[in-house]
Amino acid sequence: MRHPNRRMDSGGGPLTPEQRREVEEAAQRARKFLAAARVATFNGWTIGLFAALSLLFGFSSLRVLVLGVGMAVVAWNEFRGRRMLRDFDPAGLRLLGRNQVGFMGVIILYCLWSMYAAAHGHGIDLGQIEDVIGPTEDLVRTLTLTVYGAVIAATILFQGLNARYYFARMRMLEAYLAETPPWIVDLQRATRTE
Repeated sequence: MRHPNRRMDSGGGPLTPEQRREVEEAAQRARKFLAAARVATFNGWTIGLFAALSLLFGFSSLRVLVLGVGMAVVAWNEFRGRRMLRDFDPAGLRLLGRNQVGFMGVIILYCLWSMYAAAHGHGIDLGQIEDVIGPTEDLVRTLTLTVYGAVIAATILFQGLNARYYFARMRMLEAYLAETPPWIVDLQRATRTE
């Protein structure tokens, strides 16, 4: 039975051609920020894998165990933020951006902790290698500090850009919600696929 206030198009569908055009245009505009859900999915699975590996091997090192727990929280937040974003909730993108800043902090703290340990002689035991090539303590310390310093720099760049990406999409989503008729947003929420 037709709703008395809704005109049926010639194809018998519930939307008029104008309404279908509005839905299509809205879907096109939504792609700009919904792409962040794919980024969050990739981040969540990748970080989750490294968290699992860290937790698996972390019981011999408190440092690695703390890193694994931190990454597990970050991975969980990526999936949570993704779910919120797919429901058109700007708080999801805010969570994703802050999550990247938190991930940056976890990695930097791990690197600083590792650099401190290497600088104070709590690094890798190279007993048999030193028997062959001589003392390596200074070389190992220098390489460790260099590698962790490079990781800190890369983390600031990568996680910083990732956070910026999410925060920029948040403004797009807020503008989208202000400009898009609520019935279209409700339709998109109801018809989204996982």
